[in-house]
Order: sequence, then C-alpha cells, then structure tokens
Amino acid sequence: MGITPQQFEQLKTRIGAKRAPVPAIASSFTSSSSHKVILGLDPSLRGTGYGIIRMAKPHPVALVFGTIKCPPTWERSRCLVAISQQLRETLKKTQPTVCAVEALFYAQNLQTTLIMGEARGAALASVAEAGLEIYEIAPRKVKQAIVGYGAAQKIAVAKMVQRILHLAELPGPDAADALALALAYAQQASGFSASPPKRI
Repeated sequence: MGITPQQFEQLKTRIGAKRAPVPAIASSFTSSSSHKVILGLDPSLRGTGYGIIRMAKPHPVALVFGTIKCPPTWERSRCLVAISQQLRETLKKTQPTVCAVEALFYAQNLQTTLIMGEARGAALASVAEAGLEIYEIAPRKVKQAIVGYGAAQKIAVAKMVQRILHLAELPGPDAADALALALAYAQQASGFSASPPKRI
C-alpha cells in the first residue's frame, strides 16, 4: 500500500513530535543524594590531585581544585605531612560531606605500590578525620562515566571535565582526575549507574 507525499510529511511530523529532547551533558550529574558538596581525590606522593564540586543547576560547580605538589628532594615523610595538612585546610574551607577516591591498582613495581599506598593512607586519614563518607571508584568506571569510554586518554577526561563544569581553562592532569572522580560519584549516586561506588 502506497502513501502520498502529503501523508508521508504528516507521518514525519507525528514521529518528530514524540521524540524526547536530548538532555544536556550535565543533566546526568544532578544528584538526588544528600551529598551536595563532593570531594574527588587522586592521591600520589609527589602530586595529589583534589577537586571539590557543588551540585547545582543547571550544572555542577567547581568550588576548588588543584594539586598538592611535593618536590623530588623532599623525604617521603615530609610529603605525607604536606598531603595531610593541605587536605585538612581545604576541607575546613569547603566542608564537603563525601569523598570519591580512585580505587587501588596493582603496579608491577612493589616499591611504587607501597609508596602510593602511603600517600593514599595519609590522604584518607585526613578525610576520615573530617567525618566524610569515603567511596572508591575504579579508574575505568570513572572514564566510562565522564567520557563514555573506559580506556579514554587523560586529556580526553580533562577536556570533558572542563566542559561539564564550564571551566575557563583546562585543569591540570591530577586535578582533572580528581574532579572526574567527584563527577563520577555524583552520577552514580544519582542512579545513572548500574554499579554503585564501593564504600571504604
């Protein structure tokens, strides 16, 4: 059975009217949870990235972000103190209630793994001391949440973080990873993920 050109146009109009508008990128990060100020944390001995966002409409807002840098000449113990102290100061100013930290990965070098563990421990001790709930998210899940691809490059993550948060400049690599963690937590806590973050 054939249809006339006029009927075809009417059919197209009806189908188009039923199609829902495509949501903006930030819409999936509108958290329905009680946590409105979220800390993302990417611990490392020489460069611990942190990023704190506030859930808001029409998109999340970055309150503060950066990297706690420790020169190569510093002893490990001095770096751990710096990480703890700077995090404490940042938490007092911004008052987040939840922290998303990158899940542990197993490096081939045992010494590297131990050093990473020390930095992570110093950071998490300060966060727990402040009374925050702490959740860990695997790196691939963070990339999946932000870019849509679990093996995305760091630059792709940073650019998408900049876009979602409407930042004037591209954040540094460590800070971008931390902000991505905060955003990934917000997305998963909103019910847009089948696998909720793991509390630690």
